Amino acid sequence: MGSRRIWQMGLFLWVFVLAGVICSGESSSVDSGVGTVYVDGRAAVGRTDSDFVCATLDWWPPEKCDYGTCSWDHASLLNLDLSNNILQNAIKAFAPLKIRLGGTLQDIVVYETPELKQPCVPFTRNSSVLFGFTEGCLPMRRWDEINAFFQRTGAEVVFGLNALSGRKVQPDGSAVGAWDYTNAESFIRYTAQKNYTIHGWELGNELCGNGVGARVSANQYALDTIALGNIVNRVYKDVSSKPMVIGPGGFFDASWFKEYLDKTVNSLDAATHHIYNLGPGVDDHLVEKILDPSYLDGEANTFRSLRDVIKSSPTKAAAWVGEAGGAYNSGHNLVSNAFVYSFWYLDQLGMSSLYDTKTYCRQSLVGGNYGLLNTTNFTPNPDYYSALLWHRLMGRNALFTSFSGSKKIRSYTHCAKQSKGITVLLMNLDNTTTVQARVEFNGSSILRHTVHHRHGSKSSRKRAFPGLPRPWVSKGLMGREEYHLTPKDGDLHSQSVLLNGNVLSVSPTGEMPSLEPRSVSSTDPITVSPLSIVFVHMPNVVAPACS
Repeated sequence: MGSRRIWQMGLFLWVFVLAGVICSGESSSVDSGVGTVYVDGRAAVGRTDSDFVCATLDWWPPEKCDYGTCSWDHASLLNLDLSNNILQNAIKAFAPLKIRLGGTLQDIVVYETPELKQPCVPFTRNSSVLFGFTEGCLPMRRWDEINAFFQRTGAEVVFGLNALSGRKVQPDGSAVGAWDYTNAESFIRYTAQKNYTIHGWELGNELCGNGVGARVSANQYALDTIALGNIVNRVYKDVSSKPMVIGPGGFFDASWFKEYLDKTVNSLDAATHHIYNLGPGVDDHLVEKILDPSYLDGEANTFRSLRDVIKSSPTKAAAWVGEAGGAYNSGHNLVSNAFVYSFWYLDQLGMSSLYDTKTYCRQSLVGGNYGLLNTTNFTPNPDYYSALLWHRLMGRNALFTSFSGSKKIRSYTHCAKQSKGITVLLMNLDNTTTVQARVEFNGSSILRHTVHHRHGSKSSRKRAFPGLPRPWVSKGLMGREEYHLTPKDGDLHSQSVLLNGNVLSVSPTGEMPSLEPRSVSSTDPITVSPLSIVFVHMPNVVAPACS
């Protein structure tokens, strides 16, 4: 009995110490909890594109201001510093990064092709006109510079076209008349003749449903999308891989989208919708919303509804999030560009992928208060590293995942990307409790580490699953790789992030930091610190969904 009691006391002390350890080394929480991550590896519940992570570049000039703050600086497509080494390396790190060019002002942009019979002038602020700016122009010299930049960085480009051309906006916001595609077709032809690679042409921005500033009926928008499809077919008739035709680029409205998809069956390749579910950037309760699991759950209805509309339609179009900034009107400084926003952002990536969303475009790559990169010096904000880790670790197949334990744990699992096994994403929205999590699997095998049995001077080797490749081994034990993200100094509003306790920062020459994991024995629970995020790559899990 004495030895048994000593053993029990030792086990209790081990659990107590382990529960107090924060993998990042940044917190000393006094509370602890346990939980189980259940992963069903029998079949994928959703499937993304391999280039699922996407970011946007916008047209807003420096004069764009919200709530008395002007946060865009020189982040416009017309004035962005394309020679900046940090900006280039930030894009190259994704290899590739899908970038959507567009935003509110795209519907009042003209293109300086040889056929344009008017001066090419910049946007001018005018509060009395639609969108608060007069018509602007994209010089072809600048378009050439932009494409040279994208060729250097390996970006995949989606371009948002002006869909208000030729229409008249009525006092009630309805835009009547057919799309005048003359200038757009000339621009597309110029782009093709220059051999610039375009991943997709998207028609319009936030003109569907009730619209934002202006709206177009679903029937007319469908006719215009068919016209765009015909233009793409004509211009790229001798090209084996044509650009995608994409639309409508606005907020989801089930009946509007249903009619639009049913009428663009042979033309549309991707149906894009926008997400600003956190409300206005001026809201003082953004952090509360982000850390509220029930609030985060609300957006699942949109993803589910769009998936169901697509399934009920003969369309071939895939679901995309074409623009998502969370908080509209440029976000909120030290919230949407700080560590706390990664909880919302990664939750969106995880949730949307469960509902067959193929691409998710974050507003923005740079610009406003929600850029992945700092608007002034292009250094990465925390969400940049969250996006890069997702891009590198989370494969195309999303697996059904649930968590038993704290309601404040968000959990998502994907087949690992370009490697064996799976990757589990865990986020702890609780500010006091450290959670010790174990993973249980349904329909998946676990490769055991090789066991050595000594018989005199000889050793024999046994495997749990003979014939399967030997798994990754660390110090004689089967291991996993963990990436723990925490805010600097424990401050949710910090714009610096720690990976496994080390601050991530750009090198003096503008190189992105390497994102190195820590190796952990598979027998240990996953420690999820308060207000932290962890990606866990488990190469030893053999899931049928990932074969």
